[in-house]
Amino acid sequence: MAADSNHNLRVGIPYRTHKEQLNGQRHKYQWYLNSVGRACGEPVEIKLDLAPAELSQLARSLDAVVLTGSPSDVNPSRFQSSRHPKAADPDADRERTDFALLDHAFAEHKPVLAICYGVQLLNVYRGGSLVQHISTTDDSAEVKTIIPHPTNEQRDPEFRHPIRIEPDSRIVQLAHATEARVNSSHHQSILEPGEGLRIVARAPDGVIEAVEWTGDSNWVTGVQWHPERMAQSESLADSLFRELISAARKVPVQS
Repeated sequence: MAADSNHNLRVGIPYRTHKEQLNGQRHKYQWYLNSVGRACGEPVEIKLDLAPAELSQLARSLDAVVLTGSPSDVNPSRFQSSRHPKAADPDADRERTDFALLDHAFAEHKPVLAICYGVQLLNVYRGGSLVQHISTTDDSAEVKTIIPHPTNEQRDPEFRHPIRIEPDSRIVQLAHATEARVNSSHHQSILEPGEGLRIVARAPDGVIEAVEWTGDSNWVTGVQWHPERMAQSESLADSLFRELISAARKVPVQS
């Protein structure tokens, strides 16, 4: 028996950072809530300081999860690497929360949409590694590129760069094309994909822009761009959130 189609499904959305949660900084976080709401989901705010038992109980009440972006970087010790000098401080509470949500989502076959920092953490969760610094100007970068990825290298907030999408992917069905233009706000990315994650989109400089879960039939999709910030008219924006809700409706209700 699938989820009841007559009610909004509960989508858990962790705060971007513990600091933003404590300071009440909600502007960028609100974009995720709004995107889930437009897709007819019920956004559920997840604080990053919940006790393990409380977090586990909340996770069981969810139908799907959106892993948000973050100004933090994943602790490189999680992928057996030393920290790059330009890496941002990790957020241990965010990592703990996301890992717990992923544990539950994979165990119960609940869909996940992982965005920017979220896809990086998803990849590390699955045993993959990360590029710790991408830049157009910094000689210390692990990837030196002519394509601006991080916002501090962009003058135009509406900047888009092209991506190439694999023709047999789920994302290509949403984009209706093997090429698209996406926004960009990151200085890290996937290096080696984690177990069960397939690369389905890249930028022209080779930076991995999207992955999809292939381990079973569950819908788990990660994108390096920010669909929550893109215009609703752009095909890869709200369509990703709508597909997340559609996948959640197909998950059998737990008795």
